[in-house]
Amino acid sequence: MNIYSLAKPLLFQFDAETAHDITLKGLKLAEQSGALSLYPAPPICQPRQVMGLTFPNPVGLAAGLDKNGAVIDGLAALGFGFIEVGTVTPRPQPGNPKPRLFRVKEALGVINRFGFNNLGVDNLVENVKAAKYKGETANQILGINIGKNFDTPMEQAVDDYLICMQKVYVHASYITVNISSPNTKNLRALQEKEALSALLSTLKLEQTKLANQHGRYVPITLKIAPDLAREQVNEIADLLVEHQIDGVIATNTTLSRDMVQGLEYANETGGLSGAPVREKSTLVIQLLSQRLQGALPIIGVGGIFSGADAVEKIAAGADLVQVYSGLIYKGPTLVHDICRTLG
Repeated sequence: MNIYSLAKPLLFQFDAETAHDITLKGLKLAEQSGALSLYPAPPICQPRQVMGLTFPNPVGLAAGLDKNGAVIDGLAALGFGFIEVGTVTPRPQPGNPKPRLFRVKEALGVINRFGFNNLGVDNLVENVKAAKYKGETANQILGINIGKNFDTPMEQAVDDYLICMQKVYVHASYITVNISSPNTKNLRALQEKEALSALLSTLKLEQTKLANQHGRYVPITLKIAPDLAREQVNEIADLLVEHQIDGVIATNTTLSRDMVQGLEYANETGGLSGAPVREKSTLVIQLLSQRLQGALPIIGVGGIFSGADAVEKIAAGADLVQVYSGLIYKGPTLVHDICRTLG
């Protein structure tokens, strides 16, 4: 029996966000006390070359768990091949009112409407600088996920992404542009063709400028929603190629409730993740793969609870995978299980 199987019943006695906060504080304490040195050694897995980076293994932590980059070293001890922190915004913001995180336990799902609650990009940068986990310079991969403040007008959204990009550039192995959270009003409108083309064009120019300035190229990935029609996925894929974006993360949470109808909390507003989004995520990966034809890599995320789920994502066209909700229900041994399966 692993430690998490003992802790999970206790954590599930608390509301979901309190349990989330307790877990992060516990990780931080375990890291500071040296207790994580007792955790099993990182899984042995074949490294992957993706976006010009060497990923020690193909299993990553999805953004959203550690929004402020406060427990990077604790998370690193769990065996991830890469860690993505954020979403972070230029200015601190509290996010949406509580309660805003719900377990749909019968379906192994999670609904959140956090709304990019974070302490701001400057705080995240300080946390990253203080961490021992130093990105690819130490054969470690750190992704930083960036977004816009809730009160920034949509016509000025690109400015928020530029601010974040400029501040995190030298500290990130790659930067993820989050335009697919359902919890910031109208954010998903940035996935529409004209808006997305303008955004990607501006970010690519800034990436080139920063690469020249710092003598280091940091890849950009775009995180998209699962609630897209085939035509929309094809449009996005074409724009990613046109603007030479380095990768795509598929997918974020879904607004659909088809898979959880009638269950407790199913009608709560927010994005649904976990097992109920698995098939939708995999379908988007398949569509992207068919359209991209290997032009850029895909990171698959959504409903991965086992090695078999990860294999499904890879078979659909993903090059790497990320987990989040699976950790809530299965615990950190999930990372090792997936690695053993993928090899």
